[in-house]
Amino acid sequence: MAPDTLNVPLPPDLVRLGANPAGKEEAIREAAQLLIAAGCIDPAYADSMLRREGVANTFLGHGVAIPHGMVEDRDLIRRNGIAILQVPGGVLWNEGQTARLVVAIAARSDAHIAVLRRLTRLMQDEERLAGLFTATDPAVLLAALSEESALPVATGPAVDLAERFEWTVDYPTGLHARPASVWVETARAAPGRVQVRHGDQTADAKALVALLQLGLRMGDRIVVSAEGADALARMRAAITRLTTKEQADAAAAERKARVPVQGWTPPTALPAIAGVGASPGLAIGPVHAVLTAALTVPDVPESLIDGGNRLHEALNRTRQQLKALADDTARRLGPSEAGIFTAQAELLNDTDLITRACQLMVEGHGPAWAWHEAVESGAATLAALPNPVLAARAADLRDVGRRVLARIDPELRGGTLRDLPDTPCILIADDLSPSDTAGLDMARVIGLATGQGGPTSHTAILARTLGLPAMVAGGGGLLGLANGTPAILDGQSGRLYLNPTEADFAAAHAWIEEQRVRKARQEERRGLPARTRDGHAVEIGANVNRPDQVPVALSQGAEGVGLMRTEFLFLERGDAPVEDEQFETYRAMLDALDGRPLIVRALDIGGDKQVPHLHLPHEENPFLGVRGARLLLRQPDLLEPQIRALYRAAKHAKPGALSIMFPMITTLTEVETLRAACDRIRAELDAPSVPLGIMVEVPAAAVLADVLARHVDFFSIGTNDLTQYALAIDRQHPELAAEADSLHPAVLRLIRMTVEGAERHGRWVGVCGGIAGDPFGAALLAGLGVRELSMTPRDIPGVKDRLRDSDLAGLRALAQRALDCETADAVRALEGAWDGAVDGAGEGRAP
Repeated sequence: MAPDTLNVPLPPDLVRLGANPAGKEEAIREAAQLLIAAGCIDPAYADSMLRREGVANTFLGHGVAIPHGMVEDRDLIRRNGIAILQVPGGVLWNEGQTARLVVAIAARSDAHIAVLRRLTRLMQDEERLAGLFTATDPAVLLAALSEESALPVATGPAVDLAERFEWTVDYPTGLHARPASVWVETARAAPGRVQVRHGDQTADAKALVALLQLGLRMGDRIVVSAEGADALARMRAAITRLTTKEQADAAAAERKARVPVQGWTPPTALPAIAGVGASPGLAIGPVHAVLTAALTVPDVPESLIDGGNRLHEALNRTRQQLKALADDTARRLGPSEAGIFTAQAELLNDTDLITRACQLMVEGHGPAWAWHEAVESGAATLAALPNPVLAARAADLRDVGRRVLARIDPELRGGTLRDLPDTPCILIADDLSPSDTAGLDMARVIGLATGQGGPTSHTAILARTLGLPAMVAGGGGLLGLANGTPAILDGQSGRLYLNPTEADFAAAHAWIEEQRVRKARQEERRGLPARTRDGHAVEIGANVNRPDQVPVALSQGAEGVGLMRTEFLFLERGDAPVEDEQFETYRAMLDALDGRPLIVRALDIGGDKQVPHLHLPHEENPFLGVRGARLLLRQPDLLEPQIRALYRAAKHAKPGALSIMFPMITTLTEVETLRAACDRIRAELDAPSVPLGIMVEVPAAAVLADVLARHVDFFSIGTNDLTQYALAIDRQHPELAAEADSLHPAVLRLIRMTVEGAERHGRWVGVCGGIAGDPFGAALLAGLGVRELSMTPRDIPGVKDRLRDSDLAGLRALAQRALDCETADAVRALEGAWDGAVDGAGEGRAP
């Protein structure tokens, strides 16, 4: 064995099969004797290995133990080596722990990490690991512990796997996090190894961080290889399918970049730092630069079992948190923005990252320190990459790392900002994490400028949500500004103007006043009903999740809440809310609305909304499985507490204020069973009757609308899901999401069919899906006969204006033209002509 590496085949004399030690100490001494005989360690190192057991648990899990000596005794190691002791009958390691494979390690520095990576990978393949416990040929164990597959990135000569193909990277922005996530997902579906080689660097294709660390850019030549032709074919298909989307995204970004940036223009020639506009608005005040406070994570060692359990729980809770964020972002901002959170969550599945943390815990470090060290090491590698898109992912890795840290130790929770002045300032920073941005004191921070980041970063998204003027990508020169320097920040054009004159200040204040007056006028119009020029009214509601979101919705012109998504009561916590807690939330929502209508959707879990703490069975295809009403009917413990809480709230509400609707209805039997449950609970509580409606999210419900309408009071169409099921496209699929267009003629015809079925029995139809918030989509829906639209609050003013500038005859003619179209693109093409008709004639008649 070479003196400085463990990355070579093991000699057979370091493997002992069929051992039967009397206990742990005898097992350790027997394994140590193999190392002594091979000349790897001084005999005294065996005692050091036993002393290690007194301060740390070396049981790695799944029947594998890795005894090794104390750090201070490394001088007793003559050369690196490992010895394998197979104990088929098992040996008690600690209480409740049985070791069947004892891998004794003697290593200077970190040379043993390669073996730990291999062991961690083997522990994920339980069938193969079980075979090692009883193997009768030493070569089987030697091969398993000599494989290089567990090393995500290796330097030096690299060897491709059996099946391979060469590919030139044709993604304009290189391999960044979102396409890399698709590569990883595809690779993980393969039973064997899959790797990507660029020159002499090789990455495990199942490890996201390792792939990103390759730093692949447009034009790079790579070799993708796999164990098995099927796995390679799937990888080739996944990689090449993404080309069209990546090129389309890059072209769209280029077109956007060519659009002249408009914003405030100072009357005098001012020095300025140029960045990228991230959130519109002007901020006037002194700058204040902050340095990111270094996070000190104490190293508190604990048993490997306890530390491993805490890390495992923290990772699961963080995945749950990020899933909720991705789900909410997809509904508010679209699947592309949600992909940022999805890619961030994928970092938590990275084998190399988790393995490194486990290795550090095995060495005796605490879980928080070990996790932080692993994250910082990976982030530093990413930050050093020459590709700025990939280097920016270091911030994502550090942010997700801190989320996990906060779960391991709540005292590590919190932002990194300190020493902000008491007076309002424009905050300058190299970069901010989402948690930093969300925690900003808006009374002290009036604008934000960062040296790094992009307009679609988490920081930019949160700044827009907060209404905080912001620019990103201003460069390192920002941090060189002296605190207190007077400045004007234009978040629209992405300019930080320095040392303005009195004339500049006056012009900026005048511009802000103009915007305030314009906004006030918009506020006045927001309060007006969405009534067409010929008197046809469309009700406008808001999609909200919590009572504290109601004031914002009302300020934007909402006439009520058309969709309260109750699943967020379950998603944003670690346990299910009890009946009383739900009752208080629904009552608070009704109080906030003060008699305005509230439509509450019963728990909609399944598909893309999974709740780990409910411990629901795993489904291969959850979108076609037990979700929505199907789940509620199978789990009365979820349905009945919610219905009881809603009827209790109805007793305190104004008559007609509350309505209940059920998701994912496909059959009449589901409707009848749910209505019967509601009638029974209402009678038990002596509660008033409330309208009961259903979501139309699958084609079956649209086709049966005339039948279902006899048994319900209203319909609400979820166009996102209806589009997904009608077109057989997962609306969050990274390659196909753009094709899931809710203005597809097939979807529009299903909507029209629903409206016609409802009208036969005097029922009304609403829409709470994505196209309700698109002014052109809203115009089409109104023309199709939809009576109520519910949307994200920020979309309400534009939709109301569009409907007020139209007349019903024109809307109906527009809808008919759309129904006659053959493609979604043809429907979209109607929008330009429609805009021209509105602007030119002022009446919005169909051209």
